[in-house]
Amino acid sequence: MNFDIQLAENCGPDEAFFRLYRWKPFCISLGANQDLNSVDVFKAADDGIDIVKRPTGGRAILHSEEITYSVVYPLVQKLSLRHLYYKINSALLNGLQIFDERLSEAKLEIVEPDLNNFYEQDLGQICFAVSAKNEIKYKSKKLAGSAQRKLKNTVLQHGSILCGGFHKNIINYLKISDNIAAIKEEINNKTTDLKEILNQEIDYDKLAGSLREGFESYFHSGSNYLKEDNYILNA
Repeated sequence: MNFDIQLAENCGPDEAFFRLYRWKPFCISLGANQDLNSVDVFKAADDGIDIVKRPTGGRAILHSEEITYSVVYPLVQKLSLRHLYYKINSALLNGLQIFDERLSEAKLEIVEPDLNNFYEQDLGQICFAVSAKNEIKYKSKKLAGSAQRKLKNTVLQHGSILCGGFHKNIINYLKISDNIAAIKEEINNKTTDLKEILNQEIDYDKLAGSLREGFESYFHSGSNYLKEDNYILNA
């Protein structure tokens, strides 16, 4: 993630970057504005799980059975952060549907939740407990989470595409006072992952290739780009 920041800080006006990576060891990342005291750092250390602060917003994620993506993109005239967020998630959705046609039922969330109220709850410490507008869902359950940050004239967007269920163990490392059993049930009801959807182990290399193809075909098609070989969107 530090490398993502370096890319964003040095990104030229005619450059853009799309990266995919995984985590070893598994790691809890906290949103830029989330308090480190919300995590039991000693239990995480005992279990060999790292803790980092993301440069982007949102809430805690246990990076484990997933692919993390990052996009570094120059802000072009009249291009809003919200519109770019929609475009990036649409490209991800395109890649997922290339990966497996059964994911054609995945959609972008169309409703913006009351995040300020949600973050006041214990459940609000967990990224995958709620879907923001334009995040990817499958049959009403969150499949991918994303967050943005603007750095001068550049945007950095991070996100996680869930490939297995280990991320739900985040509940074991957060300092939560409410009924933990009820929160676990709530997370089960609100999230899903590719392994659960497809009922098979995930080929990460194939998935990464499909996501790249999804970005290339989306941003190089029709009015979704301005310059050849550059992922620059129309306003």
